[in-house]
Amino acid sequence: MNFHPKTKQTKAAHEWLDYLRESEGLGGILAKTEDLAKLKFALSRALSTFNLEHFNPKIEAGWRSSGENELFLLVSNASIANRLQQILPSLINELAKNGVNCRAIKVRLKPPSATWEVKPGSGLKQARKPQGFNEIARKSWENLKNQLEPDSELRKAVERLLQSKPK
Repeated sequence: MNFHPKTKQTKAAHEWLDYLRESEGLGGILAKTEDLAKLKFALSRALSTFNLEHFNPKIEAGWRSSGENELFLLVSNASIANRLQQILPSLINELAKNGVNCRAIKVRLKPPSATWEVKPGSGLKQARKPQGFNEIARKSWENLKNQLEPDSELRKAVERLLQSKPK
């Protein structure tokens, strides 16, 4: 049996990459993503020279938005931040060897994620739903019913309302 040859998957992928590079809005996003991937790789290589490659998954790197060639590192805990602060000048030099030119590096702690959730108070008494009209409301509806004509649709609706709501 002869089957049709499969189309090359890589060709389709390259066409999409070309589309992303050429399109107006998405081209910038793709370029930014590629730059961040290159930065992450260069940072990983630089950390490995200091035997700190195990920090790599715990660091988020990015450029400061002011465009002053300042690298911004968000780390998950203070001990990593402290260790990186100790090697900053050497890290800047090592990144320059890997093709990343930065003037300074800012190391900041990532804000902790909320590990708690809001739950209703278990000790608080739940408000019970009203079962029917209170005495004043029932009297008001009955007074309205008595003022309406006996054949009116509104009177019939009020009577049904009073019958459906027990005391």
